[in-house]
Amino acid sequence: MPLQYDLNLKDPDGTYAAIIDAHGDLTDAESAALNARLVLLLANHIGDAEVLRKAIEVARTSLGKAR
Repeated sequence: MPLQYDLNLKDPDGTYAAIIDAHGDLTDAESAALNARLVLLLANHIGDAEVLRKAIEVARTSLGKAR
């Protein structure tokens, strides 16, 4: 399964709002912990190590931190 680059959400604005709302009353440390848990849950859901490696590469490159 290749990494999906095209928009694949039925409600991207609603999804973004839900993610932002989930962080609303959290400290910076709690917010980072929530992000880590969310990443691990979604990685498990995807279940394809190659897709996850590609997603990590793309995300790091977007920060100017390619390896």
